[in-house]
Amino acid sequence: MSKRRKLTGEMSVSSGLAAEARIDEILKTAGQHDNTKLERLLKEYKFKDVDAVDVQNADGTTPLHAAVASSAKKQVNGDGESTSDESAGCDTVRLLLESGAIWNQLDKYEETPGCVAFRLGLLDLYELMVDAGVRAEVLLNRLEGYERLGDEYEEPGEDATDTATEAADDGTLGNDDEAPELVDTAAATDGITNQAQLDVNSSDYLSSNLLLTRDKLLDGERNGVMMAWESDIMKRSVDFLLSRPGMKVLNIGAGMMIFDTFVQNHANKPEVHHIVEAHSDVLTNMENQGWDKKPGVTIHPGRWQDILPQLVAENQTFDAIYYDTFAESYSDFRDFFTEYVLGLLEPDGKWSFFNGMGADRQISYDVYQKVVEMDLFEAGFDVEWHDMDIPELDAEWEGVKRKYWNVQKYRLPVCKFMD
Repeated sequence: MSKRRKLTGEMSVSSGLAAEARIDEILKTAGQHDNTKLERLLKEYKFKDVDAVDVQNADGTTPLHAAVASSAKKQVNGDGESTSDESAGCDTVRLLLESGAIWNQLDKYEETPGCVAFRLGLLDLYELMVDAGVRAEVLLNRLEGYERLGDEYEEPGEDATDTATEAADDGTLGNDDEAPELVDTAAATDGITNQAQLDVNSSDYLSSNLLLTRDKLLDGERNGVMMAWESDIMKRSVDFLLSRPGMKVLNIGAGMMIFDTFVQNHANKPEVHHIVEAHSDVLTNMENQGWDKKPGVTIHPGRWQDILPQLVAENQTFDAIYYDTFAESYSDFRDFFTEYVLGLLEPDGKWSFFNGMGADRQISYDVYQKVVEMDLFEAGFDVEWHDMDIPELDAEWEGVKRKYWNVQKYRLPVCKFMD
């Protein structure tokens, strides 16, 4: 998630105390939902390295955190009924967001304001924060597109797309440095990605030695690439995609071969089964398991960014496509379905992907569902979401550097061309 900002730089003791007092006043005013005074303070108070709307105290509390948390306090109305102050909190949150507040700043408990709203059951406030995240993500995605276009004109000999490398299956839809947020790109780059992949470099990943056990696949830094707990997700995904015998299937990212094994063992076994995989260790494991000798299976060693243009040029099409890569950004995924699925999917075909974007935090997961749905619609796809309960995953993370999944329900997407 976004990095916490703090007041920095040389300060005298008196000026430091004055800054702390001003921060406390802003937070107290936000918590009281005194919007008139808060608006005045945000304009009057200036700080060295941060806007007044994003100041944080020693606990990392921002004005947004304060406005949300205080909304859960119970008040007794004239009829003697106990009610929350959520309506007033919504007004204050809107004021802060309109003033440029970063929607996913973290406090010392690693919670965003939206996380606080979700924990306290303040659903109206939570939806406000989700919508703020969607606006921020869409804006930055659009700005990224403009930057690419500008780079192409400035450097016509270079590829302006900074494409991350496709690799093995992952428990996430990876994100190196892609991102979504309000206002500050630096603070925004961690927000909707999975925290577990933030430090993963694609080229380093492809050159690293993988650790494959019975229940997990880890990279050289012990980041989870794929894990056995995903099996139910993969099985159900295959069930949705394989609707009849003799289909042509394309899978991007092999990993532990969970998805592909379910494809081969399905009652509607396909006639054609293509697999794109970039990591040499995964390819060696596939060869050791005899995947290269299975009837109807074609393995394409390499990055999907290099393989798929060849398949398009050969006019190859598929009835079902699945996408599950490691250490890639959302922009890579968007390129995948806007540039290649359009040419590779049969008119009545279906495709899906491992939906792990932002899955280390509920609000990030919810934001990305809306963003993806909007981008899919713009590209000409309908998507149906199928919810699946995810059991408690505690022992599964033993030996893994960081969790890449921390939400209770998986939303399984099934996409097709619009009618």
